[in-house]
Amino acid sequence: MSPRAPEVLVRLAAEAPDRSYPIHIGPSLLARGDMLRSLVGDRNVCLVTNQTIAPLFQSFVFDALHDGGDASRKVTVVELPDGEAHKTLASYERILTAALEDKHERSTVFIALGGGVIGDVTGFAAASFLRGADFIQVPTTLLSQVDSSVGGKTGVNHPMGKNLIGAFHQPIGVIIDTKTLETLPDREYAAGMAEIIKYGLIADAAFFNDLIGHTDALIRRDEALLADVIARCCAIKADVVNRDEREGGVRAILNFGHTFGHAIEKEQGFGVWLHGEAVAAGMAIAVRISAGRGAVEPDAVTALIGFLQAFSLPTEAPSGMGVDAFMSAMQGDKKVQAGKIRYVLLESLGNAFVTPNVDESEIALNL
Repeated sequence: MSPRAPEVLVRLAAEAPDRSYPIHIGPSLLARGDMLRSLVGDRNVCLVTNQTIAPLFQSFVFDALHDGGDASRKVTVVELPDGEAHKTLASYERILTAALEDKHERSTVFIALGGGVIGDVTGFAAASFLRGADFIQVPTTLLSQVDSSVGGKTGVNHPMGKNLIGAFHQPIGVIIDTKTLETLPDREYAAGMAEIIKYGLIADAAFFNDLIGHTDALIRRDEALLADVIARCCAIKADVVNRDEREGGVRAILNFGHTFGHAIEKEQGFGVWLHGEAVAAGMAIAVRISAGRGAVEPDAVTALIGFLQAFSLPTEAPSGMGVDAFMSAMQGDKKVQAGKIRYVLLESLGNAFVTPNVDESEIALNL
């Protein structure tokens, strides 16, 4: 792996080249401030963050926005409670109310400073504020840096299921400051590793093997390696999104592990299991099913389970959650079509496909 991470460019819809946006990756990007200023320009800002992230990184955003002593820019701050339990319509409404009360206009730029919850709910608010405002993703967790900040999926949870209310709304830019990972708790860092290994499983067998071979360095949070890994994940996701922005086809492979994972989150209660933890268990189930069909070698299953366990991630369903609970929860998943659950499995290591044809007995055998 290279010690340097390139900028990734997302290009959307060939007929609309102005819809492309950059993903900047590297250390201390927030402290520099120039990338954020170049995206915002002279516009006003609605900054959304949470109570954990605000004391750590909010000052960097303020410094960038007020560089040169410019006090004329209006900056409204919305500080939400931390955690998946707050990815709700109430939080979405709170953001919109703050922006409206402060008399922001459609030219305002929303900035999401935080993890996946902040990015998703801020993007959804921006998508519907005055029928559409720009927003910038500044992800501060590993999971949000490699996954949720890229691709334009925004939304909130509902008691009936995860991410059932939302919109596709692409950011105008993503700034991934790898220094933010230094403050990330071990459990949150591990959750991001689940999404990282997913990209190797579904799209790049060589990347999967590289990750397995660099497990110890990833546990140490080697800075150069992480930047390269993040860039590779973003590049894979950008390529998929470029081909299928609204998940009408190939983009569905990004849900590998998520059909089972979302069921776990719903049944356990949002926030009890971290999203990455649920995806880890979901991927292990999906890989075991794939191996049972002869699609992947047992060595690949062993390698994946070992990698996940090295980060103390779960590799089995929660105790007491059987196939009936999974089937009930998955029937309410947003990816259900014509009443049929769509599963993502592997046809080989590095190649995923979507199918409704998974028998309950296969699931029960591999939980």
